[in-house]
Amino acid sequence: MSTSLELKRQIGLGTATALIVGEVIAVGIFLTPAGMAKSLGSPVWLLIVWLLMGGMALCGALCYGELAARFPEAGGGYVYLREAYGRPVAFLYGWMALLVMDPGLTALLAVGLASYVGYIFGLTSSGVKTVAIGSILFVALVNMRGVRLGGWMIRWLTILKLGLLGFVIIWGFGLRAGHWSNFTPLVAQRPGSQALFGALAGGILGAFFSFGGWWDLSKLAGEVRDPEHTLPRALIYGVTILTVVYILTSAAFLYLVPLEEVTSGETFAAQAGEVLFGHLGGQILSGIVIVAVLGSLAAVVMSAPRVYFAMARDGLFIPAAAAIHPRYGTPARAIVIQAALASLLVLAGTFETIMSYFVFVVVIFIALTVAALFVFRRRDTQSIVYRTPGYPVTPVIFLLLIGLLLFLLGGHNPKQAIMGVGVVAMGLPVYYLLFRGRTL
Repeated sequence: MSTSLELKRQIGLGTATALIVGEVIAVGIFLTPAGMAKSLGSPVWLLIVWLLMGGMALCGALCYGELAARFPEAGGGYVYLREAYGRPVAFLYGWMALLVMDPGLTALLAVGLASYVGYIFGLTSSGVKTVAIGSILFVALVNMRGVRLGGWMIRWLTILKLGLLGFVIIWGFGLRAGHWSNFTPLVAQRPGSQALFGALAGGILGAFFSFGGWWDLSKLAGEVRDPEHTLPRALIYGVTILTVVYILTSAAFLYLVPLEEVTSGETFAAQAGEVLFGHLGGQILSGIVIVAVLGSLAAVVMSAPRVYFAMARDGLFIPAAAAIHPRYGTPARAIVIQAALASLLVLAGTFETIMSYFVFVVVIFIALTVAALFVFRRRDTQSIVYRTPGYPVTPVIFLLLIGLLLFLLGGHNPKQAIMGVGVVAMGLPVYYLLFRGRTL
């Protein structure tokens, strides 16, 4: 291991786009549309929510594109926060990502994948945990062995994922297995639906989480070829693909299953699977979910350790995490750290509760990151190839919608929001006691 080596730029446009789509589309595509459709009670309002949040994600992607073009190095949001607001704010972001969000999300995806494997093969709870940890270690090993190998796996898993979803959509409509009457009334809410304001609030939250993770591509900016051109294009392409997939998949499920028969996301997906594939529908749909979640897991394990790597290079984390494997050219020790923490959380089994306390803070950091664009434009000391189209309207729209999300999140569970902010703020004493003034 050596800290003198540099990460190599080996990721092209196709792999970069696949990283976004591969990470974001997971089990949520099978579960979220049910709750949204049930509460909204109107296909048109469901479409409006998907388009609104897709537009929000696109605005954010356009902003991240400029940030990545300005600072094409490993770390993503950590780097932008460091350059805009200083090392303490960046440390707090890394502190949260390292201790909670990244290992927690990795554990969540691994257990989700293992649960569907367990459903197919009838595994016990200990068997599910074994599969979850095994999947974490597998994708970590692949990513340690090289960016090309990790990128190849993510690219093909994403292609397979989109192909399977495309098959479900085409097969559902092509078989005429559903009923167009399921889309009526088209605009008016069905009787028994939630009040429109509350339904929209819940739908916006659900859709936001369904799009969550597109910003993680920026963490790999130090390994993307021609980053000033590739990163903005990949972000735009990725978010556009996500929006189209969510709309078409929701439409297919609505076509197959009447809303009045939907009781939960799980039953919605299972019913759609039975309509498409008969009594084997549950197993076949579980196989599709496993592919989807494995792609997400591989993308998270590839992108997240770059934050710890960047922190270590700045002297804000243990120096060992800054090491690059001399043969494979990857931040292998940073990957090991993430995999180890995630595996411990799987064994502990409390990661979902822990993560719920930090969602509010994650959204705050995303808002601060996009707001950093105003800081850099005011300084305007760099000549860059890519600038955010529609500036300053684009970031303002994004930040207004982020403000709405924070209001909804804080209002829904203020105790969680306050505790999450408090725990993250505890990182400040750690920074000033252990890391202030340190460099690698």
